[in-house]
Amino acid sequence: MSTTELITSVPLVRTPQSWPLAATAGSAMVVLAALDFAGAIAAKEWSTSGSPRWLAAGIVSFLLLFYVYASSLRYAELAMVTMGWVVLLQVGLLVLDRLRYDVDLPTGKWVAVVAILALQAYLLMPSSTRAGAA
Repeated sequence: MSTTELITSVPLVRTPQSWPLAATAGSAMVVLAALDFAGAIAAKEWSTSGSPRWLAAGIVSFLLLFYVYASSLRYAELAMVTMGWVVLLQVGLLVLDRLRYDVDLPTGKWVAVVAILALQAYLLMPSSTRAGAA
C-alpha cells in the first residue's frame, strides 16, 4: 500500500446520526479546544525544559487536532466550528496563564476580552437570527 493510499484510507470520526447538529458541533469544539490547549501546554513546557517528551506530546496533540478538525467539517460549518473552538481555547489559555504562570491582566484588558468573546459569539449566530433582530 502506498503512502497516498494509506492517507486517503484513514477513516474520519463519525458521530451518531441521532445527534443534533448542536451536539455534534459543540462536541467538536470542546475536543478541538482541549487538544489545542494540550498542545499549547506541551509547547510551553518544551520551550522551558527542552524535554523530548513534551515535544512528542505536542506533535501528537496537533496531529489529533487536525484529524478531529477534518472530521468535524463533515457535520458542521467551518466558521462555526473554528470560532467556537477559538473562543473556548482563548478562555482556557487566559485561565491557565492566570493560575499557572501568574499572568495578571488589568481590568481594562478583561473588559476587552469579554467584548471580543461577545463579538465572536455574535459571529456564530445564524444569519436568520441576526436579520430578525435588526
